Amino acid sequence: MDYGTFRGLYTLLLMIIMIAIIVWAYSKRRKASFDEAANLVFADDEQPSADNKNAGAKQ
Repeated sequence: MDYGTFRGLYTLLLMIIMIAIIVWAYSKRRKASFDEAANLVFADDEQPSADNKNAGAKQ
């Protein structure tokens, strides 16, 4: 096996891995978990009350 054949097989392997990742990312089974992860940014933590905000400013 010469160097050119090795490089060709390596390129083919990487292309198969890339296609597998794309199929995994766009599969319908993963959609719910990806949507949940995307909306974590908008999840509100417990908001401090107005009294707590004013108490911190007075200190």
